[in-house]
Amino acid sequence: MTRVLVVEDDADLTLALRTLLTQAGHEVIHADNGRDGLRLLFAERPALMLLDIGLPQLNGWEVLERTRDLSDLPVLLLTARGAESDRVRGLRAGADDYLPKPFGNDELLARVEALLRRSAPTRWAGDSFDDGLRLVPDRRSAVWQGHEARLSDIEYRLLQVLVRNRGRVITTDQLLDRVWDDPEGRGRERVKFAVLRLRRKLRQAAGDEAADPLEAVRGLGYRYRANGEGEAGPEGAEGP
Repeated sequence: MTRVLVVEDDADLTLALRTLLTQAGHEVIHADNGRDGLRLLFAERPALMLLDIGLPQLNGWEVLERTRDLSDLPVLLLTARGAESDRVRGLRAGADDYLPKPFGNDELLARVEALLRRSAPTRWAGDSFDDGLRLVPDRRSAVWQGHEARLSDIEYRLLQVLVRNRGRVITTDQLLDRVWDDPEGRGRERVKFAVLRLRRKLRQAAGDEAADPLEAVRGLGYRYRANGEGEAGPEGAEGP
């Protein structure tokens, strides 16, 4: 049975969602405010979160931001705000899908099932990867090969994006969009130098110039090498 966290303060909608998801074979846990939603998120570790934007205590944007510090959990935003700017903001902030209210039951279930089908096992902050990396969100640092590397906010977000997509090449433009919120692709040199600083910090933490899990894929972008596979490219290499 798949556990789904519903963070929604509308009691009637919550009841409808609980009934619909339970009948579809999911276990539903619920919070009616942002703070309790975050508490349940880390305590229960669900497979998916349905998140309202207009929440008391912490709004949905704040919950989404903190969720992305904790995990790469699939998040479906539910909101009465249907403006394109809100949809774009949600997706850029790390939401996986967006469904304006009111919505049909069949569409909701289809989106839930699609997210669950295509999602990899969720990685949680504090988890150790099999190659010796652990992200520490409250300190904005990474433990690499048993030694802590203190990172800037940009460096931490950069490593977080690459780790979530371990083994896959992420282009320079994608990194600008996800880390710097620069969808226009301006300032591409920022990516090159941020990766350079990040790689040096990880090597210094490990005390080994060869201990570098990041790879520059010339002409494409960068990737975090799953299980340390392959050889890292030159520090200055990057996509076009």
